[in-house]
Amino acid sequence: MSCGCSGNQFFIPHIHKFIGQTVTIFTASGGVSGCGFTGVVLAVHCDFVRLVVREGSAPTNPLYDNYYNNYNDCDNGSSYNKCCYKTGAVVDIPIDRIVSFVHNAI
Repeated sequence: MSCGCSGNQFFIPHIHKFIGQTVTIFTASGGVSGCGFTGVVLAVHCDFVRLVVREGSAPTNPLYDNYYNNYNDCDNGSSYNKCCYKTGAVVDIPIDRIVSFVHNAI
C-alpha cells in the first residue's frame, strides 16, 4: 500500500498487513475510548483506520414465520424478537491519535 502520507510511510503499510484480522488499538483519548478498541481491521487510509468492533446480527430466516414473535418483549429470551437484533458498530480511529497497535505475533 502506498498512500503518499508524510511521516507514516512505515506505520500505515504495517497496519495494512492486518486487514481482516483482530487487533487492539489504544488511542490518546480520555474516557472509555482510552481503554482501546478491539476489532477486525476493515480498511486503512492515510488518515484513519476502520475497525468493526461489534458484529451485527444475521438476517432473519426467510423459512421461519416470525410474525408472532415480533411483538414479544425483549426480556422473554426469544432469539427471534426483532427488538433484540444487534446493528453492529464500526469505529474510525485517526492515525495521529494511535499510541499503541497490538496484534498477534504470528
